[in-house]
Amino acid sequence: MTTLTATWAAEPAWWRSRVVRRFLGHRLAVAGLVMITLLSLACAFGPHLLPYDSLQIDLRSRFAPPLTGDHHLGTDPLGRDLAARLLMAGRISLLVGFFSMLLATLAGTLVGVVAGYMGGWINSVLMRTVDGFLSFPTLFLLLALAVALKPSPTMITVIIALTSWMTVARIVATEVASLKEREFVLAGRMLGLSRAHIMFREILPNIMGPIIVAATLTVARAILLEAYISFLGFGIQPPLPSWGNMLNGAQQYLDRAPWLAIIPGLAIAMAVTSFNFIGDGLRDALDVRGEHK
Repeated sequence: MTTLTATWAAEPAWWRSRVVRRFLGHRLAVAGLVMITLLSLACAFGPHLLPYDSLQIDLRSRFAPPLTGDHHLGTDPLGRDLAARLLMAGRISLLVGFFSMLLATLAGTLVGVVAGYMGGWINSVLMRTVDGFLSFPTLFLLLALAVALKPSPTMITVIIALTSWMTVARIVATEVASLKEREFVLAGRMLGLSRAHIMFREILPNIMGPIIVAATLTVARAILLEAYISFLGFGIQPPLPSWGNMLNGAQQYLDRAPWLAIIPGLAIAMAVTSFNFIGDGLRDALDVRGEHK
């Protein structure tokens, strides 16, 4: 149905060029992209390049400070290499963040598209459901689910997704409601296209910009939520490392070995800040009202 999506299809060459140009002109977004790329590569390949395993215990090297021999970031109370644990924890925290975002974005997009297009009582029911989820304090709801369910990485991912899809649903519902009376949608109805075709083949491609921005910011939120519940002891459980439970284990040694808390804390801050910068850059780059040439 190229005729129905002419507004979208006629623009891609200059539109993509403009988006890339505006994104690259956003210095903080580019810096965030570089930082998160380096962090992801380090977490993916770094553990294979280090001389120590993340679970290898060496009681003779307990509390070694950073830059001690082969322990580049020092060791923890059991003598385990902090760099190895940090990178392995990064794998888990970043994967939890990414897959939580994916599930939350899919669920929120589905609910938002249906609610925004159908309107009426369907919109009321779905949006009141969204309001119901939003009425609970996120952290308390997250902890309640974590206590009730087995805190494995997969379950933590699902739990975070269950508490993160509502914002995406609101954004998508608003965008769909603003597009459903546009000419290409009316033309689709006149041609007898099904509701599902119009919603997911005609309208959805035209609202990918806001969805991408929301998804990027959802990753940052998911990483923080995983760190919260793991720090409180209800998330990823030792000996499996995550940035949150590394902070949990470091709190009683702040006066003796402050690097145990500073290093994973910096990793969390770097990841969250990077995704927020990328989200801001994408929002500016995809904002058609900001520039129209």
